[in-house]
Amino acid sequence: MNDRVPAPGGLALIQDLVNTLDIETGADALDTEKGREAFGLTQEEAEPARELRESLRVACLAHGGHAPHRSVTPLHRLLAEAPLLVTVDATDGSASLAPADPHALVSRVAAAIAQAHADGTWPRLKACEAPDCHWVYYDRSPAGRGRWCSMAVCGARAKMRRYRAK
Repeated sequence: MNDRVPAPGGLALIQDLVNTLDIETGADALDTEKGREAFGLTQEEAEPARELRESLRVACLAHGGHAPHRSVTPLHRLLAEAPLLVTVDATDGSASLAPADPHALVSRVAAAIAQAHADGTWPRLKACEAPDCHWVYYDRSPAGRGRWCSMAVCGARAKMRRYRAK
């Protein structure tokens, strides 16, 4: 959808998951075997992944100060089902959270959010404010005030609409 650099670390998993749905066209990569395979999902796991995806989109919209795009299961409820383990590196003693089941998508997402929260990057994962887009991107702007997934597309459209409304 855009040419932004992918999100760092585990946030790339969340970015990729949320962006499996193109809101404008309705195309859902989780409808395809290849799209599910990218996340290690079976066809039966696709619906819970969609629910997780939309709850993540709401969180990313909130990072930009935007209201939910629709009613969803609160993200904390979905993540409560994600067992995590505290791992300690034997060489330097550093600790981190890891998924108890590395194959469970919700556990991988929970671990990614926990790590991103710890390093301060979680709030920079945002959803484009354009209602027909909501594509998730990592806001690398110095002030962290990015609004659109792409200035060339969504940003330009918004500015043109504002100009025409004057």
